[in-house]
Amino acid sequence: MNSQPQAEPLAGNHWRDYLELTKPKVVALIVLTAVVGTLLASPGLPPLQALIFGNLGIALAAGSAAAINHVLDRQIDARMARTRRRPLPSGHLDHTRALAFAVLLGALSMLLLVVFVNTLTAVLTFGSLIGYAIVYTAWLKRATPQNIVIGGAAGAAPPVLGWAAVTNSIDPHALLLFLIIFAWTPPHFWALAIARRNDYARADVPMLPVTHGVEFTRLHVMLYTVILVLVTLLPYLTHMSGLIYLLAATALNARFVWYSVMLKVTRRDDLPMRVFRYSISYLMWLFLALLLDHYLPLSRI
Repeated sequence: MNSQPQAEPLAGNHWRDYLELTKPKVVALIVLTAVVGTLLASPGLPPLQALIFGNLGIALAAGSAAAINHVLDRQIDARMARTRRRPLPSGHLDHTRALAFAVLLGALSMLLLVVFVNTLTAVLTFGSLIGYAIVYTAWLKRATPQNIVIGGAAGAAPPVLGWAAVTNSIDPHALLLFLIIFAWTPPHFWALAIARRNDYARADVPMLPVTHGVEFTRLHVMLYTVILVLVTLLPYLTHMSGLIYLLAATALNARFVWYSVMLKVTRRDDLPMRVFRYSISYLMWLFLALLLDHYLPLSRI
């Protein structure tokens, strides 16, 4: 007799398991950066159709990529304390239903973007979905300790996608937003990797703290934070943003640098997760500052 928990269909309370497949907290941050890209692409309010359907399509694609990540990583997740209670390793869902759910989300995403937005946004969104779900999850994550650096390109795409939904083009200012998230990803994720290094070692995932040691990773968190600080100055230096953004970025960067230095010079066990959590708030407030700056002309004085 099979003692494994049986997967249930999408009904009753089990919708929560399907929702968890989409990594809603991650998707929320992705959608925020996409929405900011959409709003910054227009001097005033962007077309409502692009704002609504563009970001809904991007959100569905992000959820699809996350669900595929769950499917491909289910054996790794089962070996890690942080992830073993996810729907697939816990037996709440089976991988065929999860994959069908991911395909459904991806198909709906492409349909919305092609019909209601534009083909360029659909193509770029599909590329970022494949980049995260297949290139990063199935290959880079298992192949190199630089997986986060290389694979970060897929996670940095949403503001470019949001911008393209309005302009049907790849704008240089949108690429600055891409560059900010690209530079943010290594210190954000390596802080978590330090905290969860034993999990990654147990699952044979070659994260930087596992392959090169914690001290090496602490140094690189600090170095990439410095790179991030320099990159976040570019919107002001290129006149994309004004004083409100510059002041907010300066304050946020000062705290991030302090955290990264403390992570390097101290050995407090709580610091890696504190850096990780702060990095999430950092990105959220940085993009909200971009938005506030965009709609307040006094920032240009």
